[in-house]
Amino acid sequence: MQVIENDKFKAAIDEHGAQLTHLYNKDDDFDYIWNNDPVWPKHCPVLFPAIGRSEKDKYFYDGQEYEMPQHGFAADQDFKVETNDGTKLVLSLTDNEQTRKYYPFSFKLTITWTLTDAGLTFHFDVQNTGDKTMSFALGSHPAFNIPINGEGEFDDYQLDFEPAGLDLKQYEIVKTPNPYRDGKVIKLAAANGSHIDLNHDMYEDGLIIIENDGITGVTLSSPKTKHSIHLNLDDFRYFCTWTKEGANAPFVCLEPFAGLPDIAGHEVDIMDKEGNLKLAAGETKPFEYTITLM
Repeated sequence: MQVIENDKFKAAIDEHGAQLTHLYNKDDDFDYIWNNDPVWPKHCPVLFPAIGRSEKDKYFYDGQEYEMPQHGFAADQDFKVETNDGTKLVLSLTDNEQTRKYYPFSFKLTITWTLTDAGLTFHFDVQNTGDKTMSFALGSHPAFNIPINGEGEFDDYQLDFEPAGLDLKQYEIVKTPNPYRDGKVIKLAAANGSHIDLNHDMYEDGLIIIENDGITGVTLSSPKTKHSIHLNLDDFRYFCTWTKEGANAPFVCLEPFAGLPDIAGHEVDIMDKEGNLKLAAGETKPFEYTITLM
Protein backbone atom coordinates (compact mmCIF):
# COMPACT_ATOMS: atom_id res chain seq x y z
CA MET A 1 0.00 0.00 0.00
CA GLN A 2 1.29 3.45 -0.98
CA VAL A 3 0.41 6.54 1.08
CA ILE A 4 0.57 10.20 0.11
CA GLU A 5 -0.29 12.97 2.53
CA ASN A 6 -0.40 16.70 3.11
CA ASP A 7 -1.72 18.93 5.89
CA LYS A 8 -5.38 18.46 4.85
CA PHE A 9 -5.71 15.03 3.26
CA LYS A 10 -4.26 11.54 3.31
CA ALA A 11 -4.67 9.04 0.47
CA ALA A 12 -3.87 5.32 0.34
CA ILE A 13 -3.43 3.58 -3.02
CA ASP A 14 -3.03 -0.18 -3.45
CA GLU A 15 -0.39 -1.22 -5.98
CA HIS A 16 -2.65 -4.17 -6.85
CA GLY A 17 -5.04 -2.64 -9.34
CA ALA A 18 -3.76 0.90 -8.69
CA GLN A 19 -6.87 1.38 -6.56
CA LEU A 20 -7.46 4.37 -4.31
CA THR A 21 -8.66 2.76 -1.09
CA HIS A 22 -8.85 5.72 1.33
CA LEU A 23 -9.06 9.48 1.07
CA TYR A 24 -9.11 11.00 4.54
CA ASN A 25 -10.16 14.47 5.61
CA LYS A 26 -7.64 15.04 8.40
CA ASP A 27 -9.32 18.09 9.93
CA ASP A 28 -12.67 16.37 10.49
CA ASP A 29 -11.32 12.78 10.70
CA PHE A 30 -13.40 10.93 8.13
CA ASP A 31 -12.90 8.94 4.93
CA TYR A 32 -14.56 9.99 1.66
CA ILE A 33 -14.04 6.55 0.06
CA TRP A 34 -16.29 3.53 0.50
CA ASN A 35 -14.92 0.57 2.50
CA ASN A 36 -17.57 -2.04 3.30
CA ASP A 37 -16.88 -5.42 1.71
CA PRO A 38 -20.21 -7.21 2.32
CA VAL A 39 -22.06 -4.81 0.01
CA TRP A 40 -19.39 -4.09 -2.62
CA PRO A 41 -15.75 -5.05 -2.03
CA LYS A 42 -14.12 -2.37 -4.19
CA HIS A 43 -13.26 1.30 -3.68
CA CYS A 44 -12.03 2.99 -6.85
CA PRO A 45 -11.18 0.50 -9.61
CA VAL A 46 -9.26 1.49 -12.75
CA LEU A 47 -11.20 0.50 -15.87
CA PHE A 48 -8.87 -0.45 -18.74
CA PRO A 49 -8.87 -1.38 -21.61
CA ALA A 50 -12.64 -1.96 -21.46
CA ILE A 51 -15.55 -0.34 -19.65
CA GLY A 52 -18.52 -2.41 -18.52
CA ARG A 53 -19.47 -5.66 -20.16
CA SER A 54 -18.33 -6.88 -23.54
CA GLU A 55 -20.95 -9.03 -25.28
CA LYS A 56 -20.41 -12.63 -24.05
CA ASP A 57 -17.39 -11.12 -22.23
CA LYS A 58 -15.59 -11.37 -25.58
CA TYR A 59 -14.63 -9.36 -28.65
CA PHE A 60 -12.97 -9.87 -32.02
CA TYR A 61 -9.68 -8.54 -33.33
CA ASP A 62 -8.10 -9.40 -36.66
CA GLY A 63 -10.46 -12.36 -37.10
CA GLN A 64 -9.69 -13.85 -33.67
CA GLU A 65 -11.96 -13.94 -30.63
CA TYR A 66 -10.57 -12.76 -27.28
CA GLU A 67 -12.03 -12.83 -23.79
CA MET A 68 -12.41 -9.52 -21.95
CA PRO A 69 -13.35 -9.34 -18.24
CA GLN A 70 -15.87 -6.77 -17.08
CA HIS A 71 -14.12 -3.38 -16.94
CA GLY A 72 -10.97 -4.90 -18.42
CA PHE A 73 -8.02 -6.38 -16.56
CA ALA A 74 -6.12 -3.45 -14.99
CA ALA A 75 -7.88 -3.88 -11.62
CA ASP A 76 -6.38 -7.38 -11.31
CA GLN A 77 -2.80 -6.41 -12.19
CA ASP A 78 0.08 -5.40 -9.96
CA PHE A 79 1.36 -1.95 -10.89
CA LYS A 80 4.98 -0.87 -10.59
CA VAL A 81 5.86 1.99 -8.24
CA GLU A 82 7.67 4.59 -10.33
CA THR A 83 7.94 7.34 -7.69
CA ASN A 84 6.39 8.41 -4.39
CA ASP A 85 7.61 11.77 -3.09
CA GLY A 86 5.11 11.95 -0.24
CA THR A 87 2.42 14.02 -1.97
CA LYS A 88 2.64 12.55 -5.50
CA LEU A 89 2.56 8.89 -6.47
CA VAL A 90 3.24 7.41 -9.91
CA LEU A 91 2.34 3.80 -10.75
CA SER A 92 2.61 2.04 -14.09
CA LEU A 93 1.46 -1.11 -15.85
CA THR A 94 2.96 -2.53 -19.04
CA ASP A 95 1.67 -5.37 -21.18
CA ASN A 96 2.74 -8.81 -20.06
CA GLU A 97 2.04 -12.47 -20.71
CA GLN A 98 -1.24 -12.34 -18.79
CA THR A 99 -2.59 -9.15 -20.38
CA ARG A 100 -1.76 -10.36 -23.89
CA LYS A 101 -4.17 -13.27 -23.41
CA TYR A 102 -6.94 -10.67 -23.28
CA TYR A 103 -5.50 -7.82 -25.28
CA PRO A 104 -2.97 -8.29 -28.11
CA PHE A 105 -1.47 -4.82 -27.90
CA SER A 106 1.71 -3.40 -26.39
CA PHE A 107 1.02 -0.54 -23.99
CA LYS A 108 2.08 1.33 -20.91
CA LEU A 109 -0.55 2.76 -18.56
CA THR A 110 0.85 5.34 -16.13
CA ILE A 111 -1.28 6.81 -13.34
CA THR A 112 -0.22 9.80 -11.24
CA TRP A 113 -2.03 10.89 -8.08
CA THR A 114 -1.22 14.34 -6.71
CA LEU A 115 -2.53 15.69 -3.41
CA THR A 116 -3.11 19.43 -3.07
CA ASP A 117 -4.87 21.61 -0.54
CA ALA A 118 -7.97 21.35 -2.76
CA GLY A 119 -8.08 17.57 -3.14
CA LEU A 120 -6.69 14.76 -5.29
CA THR A 121 -5.81 14.83 -8.99
CA PHE A 122 -5.77 11.68 -11.15
CA HIS A 123 -3.64 11.82 -14.29
CA PHE A 124 -3.60 8.91 -16.74
CA ASP A 125 -1.21 8.42 -19.65
CA VAL A 126 -2.05 5.64 -22.10
CA GLN A 127 0.94 4.91 -24.33
CA ASN A 128 0.94 2.66 -27.37
CA THR A 129 4.36 1.02 -27.23
CA GLY A 130 3.69 -1.31 -30.16
CA ASP A 131 3.79 -1.04 -33.92
CA LYS A 132 0.05 -1.18 -34.67
CA THR A 133 -2.90 1.06 -33.82
CA MET A 134 -4.62 0.04 -30.59
CA SER A 135 -8.22 0.56 -29.46
CA PHE A 136 -9.02 1.06 -25.79
CA ALA A 137 -11.36 2.48 -23.19
CA LEU A 138 -10.40 4.08 -19.88
CA GLY A 139 -12.42 4.92 -16.81
CA SER A 140 -12.21 5.66 -13.11
CA HIS A 141 -14.74 4.25 -10.62
CA PRO A 142 -14.50 6.06 -7.24
CA ALA A 143 -17.13 5.15 -4.65
CA PHE A 144 -17.94 7.90 -2.15
CA ASN A 145 -19.58 7.42 1.22
CA ILE A 146 -23.06 8.88 1.52
CA PRO A 147 -23.73 10.45 3.90
CA ILE A 148 -20.44 12.35 3.83
CA ASN A 149 -19.01 12.36 7.36
CA GLY A 150 -22.25 10.72 8.56
CA GLU A 151 -24.25 13.90 7.97
CA GLY A 152 -27.76 13.40 6.58
CA GLU A 153 -29.12 10.43 4.65
CA PHE A 154 -28.65 9.18 1.08
CA ASP A 155 -31.84 10.89 -0.11
CA ASP A 156 -30.60 14.25 1.23
CA TYR A 157 -27.86 14.36 -1.42
CA GLN A 158 -27.87 15.76 -4.92
CA LEU A 159 -25.80 15.96 -8.08
CA ASP A 160 -25.41 19.27 -9.87
CA PHE A 161 -23.81 19.31 -13.30
CA GLU A 162 -22.06 22.22 -14.93
CA PRO A 163 -23.10 24.28 -16.78
CA ALA A 164 -26.66 24.90 -15.58
CA GLY A 165 -29.61 24.28 -17.88
CA LEU A 166 -28.46 21.00 -19.43
CA ASP A 167 -30.87 18.50 -20.95
CA LEU A 168 -29.33 15.36 -19.49
CA LYS A 169 -29.70 12.11 -21.41
CA GLN A 170 -28.64 8.59 -20.54
CA TYR A 171 -27.93 5.35 -22.38
CA GLU A 172 -30.81 2.95 -21.77
CA ILE A 173 -29.62 -0.15 -19.89
CA VAL A 174 -31.00 -3.67 -20.19
CA LYS A 175 -30.15 -6.58 -17.90
CA THR A 176 -29.51 -10.03 -19.36
CA PRO A 177 -29.04 -10.38 -16.28
CA ASN A 178 -25.79 -8.43 -16.69
CA PRO A 179 -26.13 -4.75 -17.61
CA TYR A 180 -25.68 -3.84 -21.26
CA ARG A 181 -26.81 -0.97 -23.42
CA ASP A 182 -29.74 -1.45 -25.81
CA GLY A 183 -28.47 1.24 -28.18
CA LYS A 184 -31.03 3.88 -27.22
CA VAL A 185 -30.35 7.29 -25.67
CA ILE A 186 -33.24 8.49 -23.53
CA LYS A 187 -34.06 11.44 -21.29
CA LEU A 188 -32.66 11.07 -17.78
CA ALA A 189 -35.96 10.97 -15.89
CA ALA A 190 -34.39 11.73 -12.51
CA ALA A 191 -32.90 15.01 -13.78
CA ASN A 192 -34.35 18.49 -13.53
CA GLY A 193 -32.12 20.40 -15.92
CA SER A 194 -28.59 20.00 -14.56
CA HIS A 195 -29.85 18.86 -11.14
CA ILE A 196 -30.54 15.37 -9.78
CA ASP A 197 -31.93 14.57 -6.32
CA LEU A 198 -30.46 11.20 -5.39
CA ASN A 199 -32.50 8.20 -4.28
CA HIS A 200 -31.89 4.48 -4.46
CA ASP A 201 -34.88 3.80 -6.74
CA MET A 202 -33.25 5.68 -9.63
CA TYR A 203 -30.53 3.00 -9.71
CA GLU A 204 -32.96 0.09 -10.05
CA ASP A 205 -31.62 -0.75 -13.53
CA GLY A 206 -28.03 -0.40 -12.37
CA LEU A 207 -25.55 2.05 -13.79
CA ILE A 208 -26.62 5.40 -15.27
CA ILE A 209 -24.36 6.44 -18.15
CA ILE A 210 -24.75 10.04 -19.24
CA GLU A 211 -23.62 11.40 -22.57
CA ASN A 212 -21.18 14.19 -21.75
CA ASP A 213 -22.41 16.74 -24.27
CA GLY A 214 -20.87 19.92 -22.90
CA ILE A 215 -20.71 18.79 -19.27
CA THR A 216 -17.66 20.30 -17.56
CA GLY A 217 -18.13 19.06 -14.00
CA VAL A 218 -20.38 17.57 -11.33
CA THR A 219 -20.81 18.27 -7.60
CA LEU A 220 -22.13 15.92 -4.93
CA SER A 221 -23.56 17.90 -2.02
CA SER A 222 -26.34 18.15 0.57
CA PRO A 223 -27.86 20.93 2.64
CA LYS A 224 -27.24 18.67 5.65
CA THR A 225 -23.45 19.03 5.47
CA LYS A 226 -20.78 21.63 4.75
CA HIS A 227 -18.81 19.02 2.81
CA SER A 228 -19.03 18.43 -0.94
CA ILE A 229 -17.22 16.54 -3.69
CA HIS A 230 -16.58 17.97 -7.15
CA LEU A 231 -15.20 16.26 -10.27
CA ASN A 232 -14.17 18.06 -13.44
CA LEU A 233 -15.06 16.07 -16.55
CA ASP A 234 -13.51 17.89 -19.51
CA ASP A 235 -11.29 14.97 -20.58
CA PHE A 236 -14.03 12.32 -20.53
CA ARG A 237 -16.75 11.78 -23.13
CA TYR A 238 -19.14 10.02 -20.73
CA PHE A 239 -20.08 10.10 -17.06
CA CYS A 240 -21.51 7.24 -15.04
CA THR A 241 -23.14 7.13 -11.62
CA TRP A 242 -23.96 3.89 -9.80
CA THR A 243 -24.71 2.34 -6.46
CA LYS A 244 -25.40 -1.28 -5.61
CA GLU A 245 -28.98 -1.84 -6.74
CA GLY A 246 -31.40 -3.38 -4.27
CA ALA A 247 -29.05 -2.88 -1.33
CA ASN A 248 -29.89 0.64 -0.08
CA ALA A 249 -26.13 1.01 -0.01
CA PRO A 250 -24.66 4.13 1.64
CA PHE A 251 -22.32 5.01 -1.23
CA VAL A 252 -22.47 6.46 -4.73
CA CYS A 253 -19.95 6.09 -7.55
CA LEU A 254 -19.10 9.10 -9.71
CA GLU A 255 -17.25 7.74 -12.73
CA PRO A 256 -15.50 9.58 -15.57
CA PHE A 257 -15.70 7.32 -18.63
CA ALA A 258 -13.83 7.31 -21.94
CA GLY A 259 -15.66 4.33 -23.38
CA LEU A 260 -18.92 2.36 -23.17
CA PRO A 261 -20.20 -1.16 -22.48
CA ASP A 262 -21.43 -3.14 -25.47
CA ILE A 263 -24.94 -3.24 -26.86
CA ALA A 264 -26.66 -6.48 -25.84
CA GLY A 265 -26.45 -9.14 -28.52
CA HIS A 266 -23.69 -7.44 -30.52
CA GLU A 267 -20.20 -8.90 -30.25
CA VAL A 268 -17.90 -6.42 -32.00
CA ASP A 269 -14.43 -6.00 -33.40
CA ILE A 270 -12.49 -3.92 -30.89
CA MET A 271 -11.40 -1.55 -33.65
CA ASP A 272 -15.08 -0.73 -34.31
CA LYS A 273 -16.23 -0.62 -30.69
CA GLU A 274 -18.47 2.38 -29.95
CA GLY A 275 -16.94 4.82 -27.49
CA ASN A 276 -13.42 3.39 -27.74
CA LEU A 277 -10.42 5.53 -28.60
CA LYS A 278 -7.73 4.65 -31.12
CA LEU A 279 -4.07 5.33 -30.51
CA ALA A 280 -1.43 5.09 -33.23
CA ALA A 281 1.87 3.33 -32.68
CA GLY A 282 4.18 5.37 -30.46
CA GLU A 283 1.52 7.86 -29.38
CA THR A 284 0.39 8.75 -25.83
CA LYS A 285 -3.08 9.93 -24.80
CA PRO A 286 -3.44 11.85 -21.49
CA PHE A 287 -6.57 12.05 -19.31
CA GLU A 288 -6.99 13.98 -16.08
CA TYR A 289 -9.61 14.80 -13.48
CA THR A 290 -9.52 16.25 -9.99
CA ILE A 291 -11.61 15.33 -6.95
CA THR A 292 -12.04 18.70 -5.27
CA LEU A 293 -13.04 18.30 -1.63
CA MET A 294 -14.78 20.66 0.73
